[in-house]
Amino acid sequence: MASNDSRPVLGLTTYLQRAQTGVWDVTASFLPAIYLEGVTRAGGIATLLPPQPVDDSVADRVLDGLDGLVITGGRDVDPATYGQPAHPTTDQPARDRDAWEFILLRRALARRLPVLGICRGAQVVNVAFGGTLHQHLPDVIGHTRHQPGNAVFTTSSVRTVPGTRLATVIGESSDAQCYHHQAIDRLGEGLIVSALDVTDGVIEAVEIPGDDFVLAVQWHPEERLDDLRLFAAVVQAAAGYATERIR
Repeated sequence: MASNDSRPVLGLTTYLQRAQTGVWDVTASFLPAIYLEGVTRAGGIATLLPPQPVDDSVADRVLDGLDGLVITGGRDVDPATYGQPAHPTTDQPARDRDAWEFILLRRALARRLPVLGICRGAQVVNVAFGGTLHQHLPDVIGHTRHQPGNAVFTTSSVRTVPGTRLATVIGESSDAQCYHHQAIDRLGEGLIVSALDVTDGVIEAVEIPGDDFVLAVQWHPEERLDDLRLFAAVVQAAAGYATERIR
C-alpha cells in the first residue's frame, strides 16, 4: 500500500571508523542520535549516508531518494584537498568520508537539493568551493575557546550578516554551541559569509546567495534542540523541493 506521508526525507552523512559496543569492537558507520532528533523534531524523516565507494552514479542513486542533505560534524578535512601539508594537530584524514561528502555535495548542488552543513560540514562546503581552512585556530587567534577539549562545548555569541538567509532564519544574533579547532580561512568562490563570532571575528557560517538553500554553520545546532530553527529551515526547504519534484 502506498504511503501518503508527505514529510521530506533528509540524508545525514556519518562516521565510518572503529567503534566499541558490548563485546564488539568493529569498524562501524554511526552518528550521534541528536542529529536525527533535530531532523525528526523539525518534521523531517532522517536517513543515514555512510561513506562508501564513490562515483557519480552511486551518489545520484542515493540522492534520488532524498529531499535534503545534511553534512555533519566529524574529523578534520584532509588538508591535501585544499593544497596544504597537515598541521601537527590536524586529525588523521578520513579520506573515504571526504571523498563521499564531496561527491554528494557536488551532485546535490547540480540538482539544487537543499543542503545544511554542520561544523565539519561547513568546512567541507568551503573547501568544495575552492576555499581553505585555518588548521589550528589557536595559532591564529591566540586562544582555545572554540574547542577547549574533552568533549566540552563552549557557547559563542555569533552575529549574522544582514540580508543573508541565516539572518532570516535566526535573526541578528544567537548563542552557538561550538567545538572546533579549525575554521574557514580563504572563502570559497561563490560563497558569502553569513555569521561571525562577536568576540574574535572567526567565520561561523557561510551560504550561497539566491534561492537555493545551501547554508553551513561552524557550530552545532543539534546540541541545542530547544532551538530548532536551523533544522526547521532545512526541513522546510526539503519539503518545498519534494513538492516541486513531484509536480
